[in-house]
Amino acid sequence: MVRANGAVSLRELARVVQTSEVTVRRDVRALEAEGLLDRRHGGAVLPGGFSREPGYPQKTHLSAAEKSAIADLAAGLVEEGDAVVVGAGTTTQELARRLARVPGLTVVTNSLLVAQALAHANRVEVVMTGGTLRGSNYALVGSGAEQSLQGLRVTKAFISGSGLTAERGLSTANMLSASVDRAMVLAAAEVIVLADHTKLGAAGMFQTVATETITRLVTDEQATSDDATARELDALADCGVQIDLAPLGGAGGDAPVHGTGSGPVHQTQPGPLGRRPVPPPGAAPLPGQRRPGAHGGPLGPGGMPVRLAEMGLPRGR
Repeated sequence: MVRANGAVSLRELARVVQTSEVTVRRDVRALEAEGLLDRRHGGAVLPGGFSREPGYPQKTHLSAAEKSAIADLAAGLVEEGDAVVVGAGTTTQELARRLARVPGLTVVTNSLLVAQALAHANRVEVVMTGGTLRGSNYALVGSGAEQSLQGLRVTKAFISGSGLTAERGLSTANMLSASVDRAMVLAAAEVIVLADHTKLGAAGMFQTVATETITRLVTDEQATSDDATARELDALADCGVQIDLAPLGGAGGDAPVHGTGSGPVHQTQPGPLGRRPVPPPGAAPLPGQRRPGAHGGPLGPGGMPVRLAEMGLPRGR
């Protein structure tokens, strides 16, 4: 599976071989010791340092539940009447399916899949960039795509990539894709990265966005189940990135989202913090509370970000 896809999550491996994640984690350690693969936080990749980009058919099956949860949370960050730019990727495609219910929205994208998801949405205007089609991910790239983004100004950019680290920021395996994503970031007042836990600590060959440019990371709650990914989240928060943790096992893509006209949805925070209601993105926190899953949100004493341990979230297994 790792050879075919370039990367795979422990959850997916456990599902395929019909065993527990604990057993899979032990086997992955043994394979790493033999030099057959490299462990990544929550998954495994081909050996060699940089993650290889799998094709679209493989991507659609990787971390599907996590991507759905991330898209649910990210959609709540979009308000009625917003103008946003959405990059290419399977996670952003999931987001687009939810954005179809946000009235008065303008979406600029270089992704044919994002545009397709929004093609029949009422009161959503879709603006496609120019460029050359990159068939492996159905995205428009090259100078035409970059030039069509010049002079653009939107409220938010939603982008994904092959890997994310505090040291290097967001990165991808393709140079042309990285260039277009950088042009999208320059057009946005707020940069939101969508990345499931398997991408934390991984690195693609080409940097897309430096860490200091990232406003917010939306990832899944599995990111706190491993010490290495939890440390990566701490490091990202120390760099000023707000961390939103999407709970798994939610209502899915058909649930109403904040900003659709159906009223705000109050997320609940899993784990030892208890299932306390928290305010939707963009709203003021309730007394004594943080924003949904927020790790890099309100600052603690001395202006330092509140770290995972201070939130009471689990660290490792």
